[in-house]
Amino acid sequence: MLAALTLLAACGGAADAPTAESEEDLVARARGIHQRVITLDTHDDISPANFTAERNYTMDLGTQVTLPKMESGGLDVAWLIVYVGQGDLTEAGFDDAYAQAIAKFDAIHRLTEEIAPDQIGLALTSDDVRSLVAEGKKVAMIGIENGYPVGNDVSRVREFAERGGRYMSLAHNGHSQLSDSNTGERDDVWLHGGLSDLGREVITEMNRWGIMIDVSHPSKEANLESMRLSRAPVIASHSAARTLGEHSRNMDDEQLLALAENGGVIQTVAFRSYLNPDKNTAYNEASQAVMSEVAAEMGFEMPEGGQRAMFRQMQAMSEAEQQAFMQEFQAVQAAAEARMADMQDMPEPVSVGDLVDHIDYMVDLIGLEHVGISSDFDGGGGVTGWNDASETFNVTLELVRRGYTEEEIGMLWSGNLLRVLDEVQAVAAEMQAAG
Repeated sequence: MLAALTLLAACGGAADAPTAESEEDLVARARGIHQRVITLDTHDDISPANFTAERNYTMDLGTQVTLPKMESGGLDVAWLIVYVGQGDLTEAGFDDAYAQAIAKFDAIHRLTEEIAPDQIGLALTSDDVRSLVAEGKKVAMIGIENGYPVGNDVSRVREFAERGGRYMSLAHNGHSQLSDSNTGERDDVWLHGGLSDLGREVITEMNRWGIMIDVSHPSKEANLESMRLSRAPVIASHSAARTLGEHSRNMDDEQLLALAENGGVIQTVAFRSYLNPDKNTAYNEASQAVMSEVAAEMGFEMPEGGQRAMFRQMQAMSEAEQQAFMQEFQAVQAAAEARMADMQDMPEPVSVGDLVDHIDYMVDLIGLEHVGISSDFDGGGGVTGWNDASETFNVTLELVRRGYTEEEIGMLWSGNLLRVLDEVQAVAAEMQAAG
C-alpha cells in the first residue's frame, strides 16, 4: 500500500493541492488511532510460576507480556495460552497433560480474580472485551494450544469452555490423538492422514460449546478437513503466509483461500523465522557471533539454545537469581547491540516491516476481513520494533505508513477476530438449543 497522505483539501486551484503529511503529524495521527481502536494479540504464552502472589504480571518481569508493558504499549487484550507440549498417547500421558492444562487455567483465573482484578478482567465474549476496555481495564482471554489434554474424553471440551477457553488447536508440534501436526512434513511420517475420528468428534463439540478451532499447528490436510467439517468459522491464532516465508507452520495459498471461504481469520504472527527465514538466519548468525564475543569479554556465560532455553533456565532460578541474571544479560545485550550498530556489514533483522509485508500479502489475496495480528510472545515471537507488549504502537504506526485507515486498522487488531468469536458462539447457541 502507498504511504499515507493527509486528507485532500476541497477541490480548487493550486493552493488547494494535496500536501504531504509531516512525520510528526503522521505519528500523532497513528497514536490517536492506536488509542481509539481495541488492540488484541491472540497468542501470549505463560508460565504458572509468574501467576503467584510473590511474582506476577503486575510486576515488570523479564517476560514479553506484563500489565506494565501492556499499559506502556497500548495493548488492550492478551490471549493467555494454556499450552501443553505433545507427549505419549497413553492414559498416563493424557492425565499429565490434563493436569498441566488445569494449572494454567487456574493461573489465569488467579490473575483476573485474585492478583489484579482491578487492572485486568477475563473476557468470554466480544461484549466482555468492549465492556472491560470501556472500564479502563486490560483484558485476558484464554486460548488452548494443543488438544492433547482432552485425552480420549470429549466431555473435556465443554469443561475447557466452562473454564474460559475460547479457542483450541487440535495438535501442536507432534501428532496428537486428534490430529496430525505440521511437523510431519519433516520426515513425511503421519499418524492419521489428517484428523482422527476422535478429532472429528472434538470439532463437533467445539462448535457446540463455542470454542474457535485453531488451525495454526495441525497439518495442511487436517486444516482443510477442519474447515470443511466446522459449522463455524475457524482461526489461525499465530501463523503467516507460506508464499513469503517457507515454513510448515505457515499457511499456503490453498489454505488461505479455504480460510476465507470458511469465513475465518488468520492472525499474522510476529515470529522471525516464519516471516523471513533467510533474513532471520543471516541476522542470527551474525548477532550470535557478536553476542558470544561480547559475553566472553564481559565474563558472562551465554545460555545455549536461544530464547526458549533461556526462559527455561530462568524458571529454575530464584527471583533474586533471575534479576541478577537478567541484569547481566541485558548489559551484554546492550553492549552487543551498540557494537552491531557500528558494523557496516551487519545484516538487517526481521522487523515490523516484514510482519506487515505478510499482512499486505494476505489482505490482497483473501481480503482484509480475514486477517489479524498476533505476537507469540514468550513462545519465541517478537521482531525488531515489536519485541514485547510495550512496543505494540509500532505495529499501528507501520500500518498507518502503508495507508490503512482507522477502520481497517481496528478490523486487523480486533474486529475480525471478535467477529469470528461472535459467529462461533452463535452457532453454539443454535446447536445447544437444538439439543
